Amino acid sequence: MVRRGNDIAIGSDISLRGGSTRRQFLTWSALVGALAFTPALNPASASAQSVVPPDYPFRLGVASGDPLPDSVVLWTRLATNPFAPLGGMTPGVVPVQWQIAADDRFARIITQGVELATEFDGWSVHVDVKGLEPGREYFYRFLVGPHASTVGRTKTAPALGQPLSRLDFAWASCQKWEDGFFDAYKDLASSNLDVVFFLGDYIYEYAIKDEGARAGQPRTESAARETMQINDYRDRYAMYKADENLAAAHASAPFVTTFDDHEVDNNWASQISQDDDDPTQFLLRRADAFKAWWENTPVRANLRPNGPDMKVYRRFSFGDLVDFSVLDTRQYRSDQANGDTEHAQNAETADPSRTITGAEQEQWILDGFSSPSKWKFLAHQTVISDLARGLDADRKVGMDPWSGYEASRHRILDGAKDRGTTNVASIVGDIHRTIVSELRRDYQDQVSPVVGVEIATTSIASGKDGADVDTTGAAIANGSPHVKFGNARRGYLRGTLTPSEWRSEARVLDAVSTPGHPVRTAATVTVPDGRPEIQLD
Repeated sequence: MVRRGNDIAIGSDISLRGGSTRRQFLTWSALVGALAFTPALNPASASAQSVVPPDYPFRLGVASGDPLPDSVVLWTRLATNPFAPLGGMTPGVVPVQWQIAADDRFARIITQGVELATEFDGWSVHVDVKGLEPGREYFYRFLVGPHASTVGRTKTAPALGQPLSRLDFAWASCQKWEDGFFDAYKDLASSNLDVVFFLGDYIYEYAIKDEGARAGQPRTESAARETMQINDYRDRYAMYKADENLAAAHASAPFVTTFDDHEVDNNWASQISQDDDDPTQFLLRRADAFKAWWENTPVRANLRPNGPDMKVYRRFSFGDLVDFSVLDTRQYRSDQANGDTEHAQNAETADPSRTITGAEQEQWILDGFSSPSKWKFLAHQTVISDLARGLDADRKVGMDPWSGYEASRHRILDGAKDRGTTNVASIVGDIHRTIVSELRRDYQDQVSPVVGVEIATTSIASGKDGADVDTTGAAIANGSPHVKFGNARRGYLRGTLTPSEWRSEARVLDAVSTPGHPVRTAATVTVPDGRPEIQLD
């Protein structure tokens, strides 16, 4: 449903205005009243279906996200065929009933309602369910006609300031569909987590060749070209979300999601594309990419983009235990230094006028360090720490991570220190390898104090099978003594946070090129309260 002033436009051919018109044959109240008495939407009949019919609309699964103490977002997107244009949907309006219950059998429904899925929003539904109890598990589903979605599990955050003894969470990133299967998500889905952070590269924009791990698998027609317009991006999300393991992960726990570069274009920076396209044209592409990201992500309506602009940095608190500041390090950054190549740090990387967060977001991050929560996490896209290869005159670092924006790193870590902040932590993705490292202001000065710990998760599939130790990992180990562990297999990170420690497991697979490989723990990392020390098991 699209609101424009006092007008409400539903779909493409129904216009409902504030006053009555001769086309006003379906009002909102009449619709809801009719649905309440529609036998096809009876939960018992809907859940009884055992054969998936061709018009089943929930093939992209369900999800929840952005948990607050009294609310959570429920999401679905209708598609009868994820590999057909527009998901196989016919232009128009589809009423979608939603229910949230205290049990997975829906014997005690807490609240329910109806939303309209329309082509304008890619037939996506975002329900901000309010009035829930803090720190509580709920179950939810959607109903359309005789069809019921799978049942999702979600959980609200504990009340702000409430003593919290434990938080179980995970973080993941980089799931390039053509590079491998998403078996890591099957393990994540079975972990009974409180919340999952997805830290970027949910889709990849590149044209997909019919080769590699998923050769011969169904795909959209638009998969053969790079995503440039909104329907291309919508198709790409549908293709990814058709993966049953990804769908299972979304149904298992609420997600908090941010984007990195590939949701738009590789290594984009503000209004600058990878290939230096005309900024006006790139902003049109960015607007389409942002709209598709919003449609396919369980986030609130206030994150809906305004053309090429979308404010996604936001903070989530869990009792008195932890704040997670979720960042956007793409939209406000300066262009990458030194031609965006592996390069020695120099006057350009140190330039205080350059930023990876923008001034407003930077101040917001610093303000967050003053909260009373015991732990302060930055949940974002790419590493703050230098991942240097080579030593001395041969030392080179990436220009796209924070190593290319040294002044931003100085301001953030100095700000944490100045505020007396302990238990500073960074969780990131992007680099297709698990990396555990010390957070320091400066990495060419080994007496620079350690002010926190950073753990980068490897990719879900990007980079194909990988290895426990590869050439790049060996070079990083040689040039970066602050890196205490590395592994280049695929997988994700699973963590448990308590008032006394942060304990994380690097969950990896030996292969993603074929499905069904088991997940193992490559390392367990423990960081004690009040001391940024890395303890490895």
